[in-house]
Amino acid sequence: MRKPQNGFTLIELLVVMAIIATLLSIAVPRYFHSLDKSKEAILLQDLEIMRDAIDKYYGDNAHYPDTLDDLVDQKYLRKIPPDPITDSPTTWVTTPPPADTPKATPSTDNTAKEGVYDIHSGAVGNGSNGTPYSTW
Repeated sequence: MRKPQNGFTLIELLVVMAIIATLLSIAVPRYFHSLDKSKEAILLQDLEIMRDAIDKYYGDNAHYPDTLDDLVDQKYLRKIPPDPITDSPTTWVTTPPPADTPKATPSTDNTAKEGVYDIHSGAVGNGSNGTPYSTW
């Protein structure tokens, strides 16, 4: 009389591995897509918060901040958030105010003033809506 052997056959292991591979091929693309969507949502929120801080700075001081660090120094932001697409706080692209924007200390020329009027992502590429990150 034969003693029953414990364990799995090679066929059973291959079937289980095929099922796991099929499930992974369905789940992994959805996972990475959800990561990209969450980074885009964070980017939009960070831009909104920083633009609001720039506007509040302008409302309180009658001029735009010279750098993003001014927002941190004056406690409008705790810190400059990293761009979620590039994972770096140094890739933000700032736009100076237009030449006709009033400033606390008026300049004698009509050229564009220094400062931070608007902010955009410095990330290369397009978002899920097809527009470049630099236009957000």
